[in-house]
Amino acid sequence: MIGNLINWAIVLLLIALVAAVFGFGGLAGTATSFATTLFWVALMLAVVLFVTNMLRGRSAM
Repeated sequence: MIGNLINWAIVLLLIALVAAVFGFGGLAGTATSFATTLFWVALMLAVVLFVTNMLRGRSAM
């Protein structure tokens, strides 16, 4: 699940970069904001899952 969010964040970041190169400022800004949001959601989810696994006594891997 986290990997899918990171993949989508990377895809949206690439779309933003291509759009910025071709001068589509609005599309680049929107894709960048979505990519940033997905990245932070994935990061927070990873931290929560890591802490949950640590509290249960399981290994994170």
